[in-house]
Amino acid sequence: MGKLDLQLSLKLEHLMHFKGLCVDSVQRWMEDLRHMTEVECMCVLQAKPIGVEEDGQQGELIVTSGVGAGDHVARNNLQTLLRRALVVSTELGKMFQRLEKGRWQRVHSTAVRANCHVRSLVHEYGAARSTPPEMQKYEKSLLEKCMELTNITERCLHTDDEFFLKSMREAIHEILTDVSDSFSNMIDMALANEIRLLIKQIDSSDSVHTIGSAISNLLSLTQDGPQLCSIIAKEGAVVALFKICRQDRFRELYAHALRTVASICCVEEGINQLDKVDGILCLADILTDESSVEAARAEAAAVVAQITSPHHTSTQHLASFLESMHDIVTALIKLCESASCGEVFLLASAALANITFFDSMACEILLQLNAIHILLQACRDRQRVDTPYSKDQVVTILANLSVLEQCASEVLQDQGIERLLLLLGEKPSSGSPSEGAACERVQQKAAVTLARLSREPDVAQTAIQLKAVPRLIELCRSPTERNNSDSVLVACLAALRRLAAGCPDSIEAADHQQLIKPRLVDSFLLCSNMEESFV
Repeated sequence: MGKLDLQLSLKLEHLMHFKGLCVDSVQRWMEDLRHMTEVECMCVLQAKPIGVEEDGQQGELIVTSGVGAGDHVARNNLQTLLRRALVVSTELGKMFQRLEKGRWQRVHSTAVRANCHVRSLVHEYGAARSTPPEMQKYEKSLLEKCMELTNITERCLHTDDEFFLKSMREAIHEILTDVSDSFSNMIDMALANEIRLLIKQIDSSDSVHTIGSAISNLLSLTQDGPQLCSIIAKEGAVVALFKICRQDRFRELYAHALRTVASICCVEEGINQLDKVDGILCLADILTDESSVEAARAEAAAVVAQITSPHHTSTQHLASFLESMHDIVTALIKLCESASCGEVFLLASAALANITFFDSMACEILLQLNAIHILLQACRDRQRVDTPYSKDQVVTILANLSVLEQCASEVLQDQGIERLLLLLGEKPSSGSPSEGAACERVQQKAAVTLARLSREPDVAQTAIQLKAVPRLIELCRSPTERNNSDSVLVACLAALRRLAAGCPDSIEAADHQQLIKPRLVDSFLLCSNMEESFV
């Protein structure tokens, strides 16, 4: 059986998203409403009083208390910019939809709202920051197009001429597309300007509080998607953050800075910046420094996991990684052994799992470091391995180690077959789709590992004695046991056939006739079409 392409689905982004970012939903709602108040009076003046529209639906403007936005803009200009941008983007999206349906009254009212929101955004941003000259050109052009959009949609309210409206629809669509593109470019420039100011704070300040605040704002921005991460990377954030991580006086900021680096490195630009500043050497230094706090080492592990993810298309940065691989692998397995909680173990084991995919030397290093014993021991400790996501990392490492001949004896010695059989029974504790998918990966990789190890007669005999065959047959025959996963079915059929090859008497005639004797694809089709009542 060739090396199976195991897909590693990290929960790192899930962890990073919730670290310090949990905000009460009502509080978030109230904050969002603040950014939709100032334009109300303008809409009334320009678009006539707000009331029930012609299709019977209520007007969409949200009336809030008269809380001014000025104080909030001063406190948090970045979040104001992002939320205003979201409001404008939403209005533009609605306008595209209503234009297609020919709802001219609503097209015009939406154009008025979008115009007001854009003007308000430009005014607020200009009041809070000195607008760069290149951005002022975009602002002027955008405001002119928004006004043109408002005027042309108003003309469509006073005619029923279908030919005229059809020509206007095409013209409005073209203007609306220009407005959307101009707005997107203006926001990107504004965000880049804000990001440069944050990076300048990180570069020039000696205050831990000031730098920490700037890093927090950067981290918050990374949660808004890959596009922002690309802008952050291009503006040099990775360089500035590693500069912090190379200064002892900022040791308390290492974990915060590295968490931000890991988020930025979800895009290729971030990884390229990391490679240019020899970030891997810095990560190795932090991981191997025994005086580094666990939080800093865990976040360094998160960066390693991010940059070694199989999902990245570029592998150029991995050349420099190989130079430090022995030190990094050693530090990561030690972190797995000493982890104080499940999150730290998950980050360290995820990094190791990724590393074992792209270099077989990493597997040999892990065997020398007694990794199998450490990982199997961790599986018995619910404080460290407490979720299917952590088990997924452990069994991924075991699956990749199992291609080495010396792996089998160590697995037997540490009662690893028993552990693999327990992992074959992994089931989600909730209805979460991500948890269900993680359980499927655990089952699949446990079966793959068992199949690979069973090339050794001692392993096969032990597995049969521990009743691996009935469990594998159950997974093959019962779709719910494998969560209807085809990948689990294929892996279990392969493991079953490997055991049957060494010990034919371990499988009953009926099972042999259906699961072993036919071609693999035929057995797969038979099992994948089985009804749940089949026994």
